[in-house]
Amino acid sequence: MRPELLSPAGSPEALRSAVECGADAVYLGWGSFNARQSAKNFSDEEFAQALTYCHERGVKVYLTLNTLVTDRELDAALQCAKTASALGVDAVLVQDLGLFDLMRSVLPDLPLHASTQMSLFTSGGACEVAADGCERVVIARECSREDTARIIKRCPAEIEVFVHGALCMCYSGQCAMSALIGGRSGNRGRCAQPCRLPYTLAELPAMGGTRQADPPPLRGKPGKNDYPLSLKDNCLAGELADMARMGVACLKLEGRMKRPEYVAVVTGVYARLLREQRGPTAAEFSALEAAFSRSGFTDGYWQGMTGPALFGVRLADAPEPTELFAEVKANLDKGGMRTVPVTMEASFQMDAPCSLTVRDGDGHEVTVSGPVPETARNRAVTAEELESRLKKTGGTAYRCEAVTVTADEGISLPAAAVNALRRDGLAALSALRTAPPKRRVLPSPPLPEILEASGGPALTCSIARADQLTTELLHCGPARVCLPLELFETLNALPEFGGEYCAALPRVWRDRDETRLLALLDRAKALGVSAALVGNLGHLPLLQEKGLSLYGDFGLNVFNGRALGYLAGKGLKSVALSFELRGAQIRDLPKILPTEAIVYGRLPLMIAENCLIRNGNGCSCENPHTLVDRTGAAFPLLSVWGHRTEVENCKPLYLGDRDDWKQLGLHYARLRFTTESPAECARIFRAYQTGETAPAEFTRGLFDRGVE
Repeated sequence: MRPELLSPAGSPEALRSAVECGADAVYLGWGSFNARQSAKNFSDEEFAQALTYCHERGVKVYLTLNTLVTDRELDAALQCAKTASALGVDAVLVQDLGLFDLMRSVLPDLPLHASTQMSLFTSGGACEVAADGCERVVIARECSREDTARIIKRCPAEIEVFVHGALCMCYSGQCAMSALIGGRSGNRGRCAQPCRLPYTLAELPAMGGTRQADPPPLRGKPGKNDYPLSLKDNCLAGELADMARMGVACLKLEGRMKRPEYVAVVTGVYARLLREQRGPTAAEFSALEAAFSRSGFTDGYWQGMTGPALFGVRLADAPEPTELFAEVKANLDKGGMRTVPVTMEASFQMDAPCSLTVRDGDGHEVTVSGPVPETARNRAVTAEELESRLKKTGGTAYRCEAVTVTADEGISLPAAAVNALRRDGLAALSALRTAPPKRRVLPSPPLPEILEASGGPALTCSIARADQLTTELLHCGPARVCLPLELFETLNALPEFGGEYCAALPRVWRDRDETRLLALLDRAKALGVSAALVGNLGHLPLLQEKGLSLYGDFGLNVFNGRALGYLAGKGLKSVALSFELRGAQIRDLPKILPTEAIVYGRLPLMIAENCLIRNGNGCSCENPHTLVDRTGAAFPLLSVWGHRTEVENCKPLYLGDRDDWKQLGLHYARLRFTTESPAECARIFRAYQTGETAPAEFTRGLFDRGVE
């Protein structure tokens, strides 16, 4: 079965370009809750018109409600979904777990797609949301061909793959760099793209790091790169036949911020390749590259590769494809490139109203009637003339491929009446094709009872290295100590203390890693670990049979009480809230589960598939490195599971000299240790217990200012 071609529509003009050039479906933003707030997007009137225009031409429309929403915004976001559903939108893309849970309860007939912002890249994660009602899962751009084939084989939902356009450096849904640097959250549709800026890689003195094993194949030689976070655009135009064979349901083109001519070029090429079942010619590839590229294209992730060859920039003096875009625009201005084939049957009898039946290829059929023909006084109208007039469908969404006319001899009927009959027939067909389906709207389920925290939150901590787990730290009395699961490959014992040990599963992994992860979980449990951190929905299937207490981590992006309710249904006993929430928002969030917030530490800005250290300096990941920006700010790099990189903030969050974080209704408050020495970990923990003055270098994070 041929995959669906899904094109971006950042504006009404781009939508028309996509439809005219062969898109099977478009995705667009309407309202305040989509991940491209800087795109032109659609007004209320334009959104309704877009649905009519697309459905008339057999093109589906998907609404992007793929941002995190606060409790105060949930009702407005749900109303947006209700209105879109009533107007006939074909599906809604969603990121926020609370909004997802609410929509599947209130709008049970509305198809839901899991956005790539949900950070799904394993079959377990895809199956988890499929079981909860998602009809389609947009998997991470970083998934290889092997990863994708395995997910398709195991997941009952449709799988959507990004095949062309910009690649984010960070896994979608996990990037906080724009939020923490400038207050513009990528999870709220406001990303300022700091990954496209220059940085310098710097190596620091060794501090006992752990080298990550089993790196993926490297494409390109390590070396200096002034833009180590700027990936080339993705181009998988040569892989479409393979994707069709493996069962990819939808091929997604990125570009809601791009101009209509770009959308036309890229959609046109991919539509032609799918239609003709072939790869791109040199001319077609050149057209794609001219429309937009960054030092060319890459297919590295699809091929299971990482490395310097995947990176590139858009040069400031890159030539505009003036001639290409002018040609495309001229064709678009003519219109009529995308029409629906119809057949007609007409009857013109002497003593009966004339009638016209119009059929399309999708099973729709309408019949309309007109005036009664009269006896011709002079010249009679012929069947051939009637057929010719009925075929004149120019300026509509239709093209007439065949007309059958039955007409009595000697009749007369004005040309205007025949034209009106044709218009009425096509209008009736359009009404049928654009009629929204009947869908239920159910009451919003009430929130479960709110759990009030008694007293201030208990302090927990997480560590990044085994040497940070000291007797001195444990004597401080943390309620919970979280360790990366991979540390249990070398740990032989855990010191006893009055709290509990919790294993933090890797934030990013693949199906092929799960046998190893399960073995590590067994080892951790044997050493005294009694709980696990769940930072991704794909962790849940791994932990079902392990008998561990499950605590949600920040990677779940919990922004509202409804998300807590959803995760409570998954068996979680507490959840760490998003660190993009302001203190006041944390205070007001309905806490139907015990909640946790990070109150100290370098907050994670990115988690990247590429090892930035390996790309720049070769394999020296056991030594600490930083990325230094134009202002001199240094962002530490942590090497994490799978030879990936986690970029940490340049300054640690510090709230230890304040009391307001203790009055937010939290059950737990976490100190997140990453680059700290063992002695610093214990000293900082004690500082939070005594309210010690803030250090010289620190940030309040987003606790006061929040994000756009």
